[in-house]
Amino acid sequence: MRIIIVAALTVPLLSGCVSTVKTVVTAPVKAVGQVADWSTTSQDEADRNRGRELRKREERVGKLSRDRDKATEKCQRGNAEQCRRAEVLDHEIEAEMAAPYQ
Repeated sequence: MRIIIVAALTVPLLSGCVSTVKTVVTAPVKAVGQVADWSTTSQDEADRNRGRELRKREERVGKLSRDRDKATEKCQRGNAEQCRRAEVLDHEIEAEMAAPYQ
């Protein structure tokens, strides 16, 4: 009878041990999975990054174009320095458009 009582009292204690063993055993597997998630880029994430880069490029080209247009307008009024600036800005726009996507 004593054995049955002792066995009945130790069962709840063992369930905690089993849970701890399960946690210890599965932790390395979960850690490797998390590292793999961190080190890879999903297609959705890559698409977002590409879209973000395209928008940034469009913003840079837009700003350069506006600056070039202002310089061209001042050049037409006879400001030689602004003529050179418009030419430089034109080359910057071409370089920006020719640069590879990252």
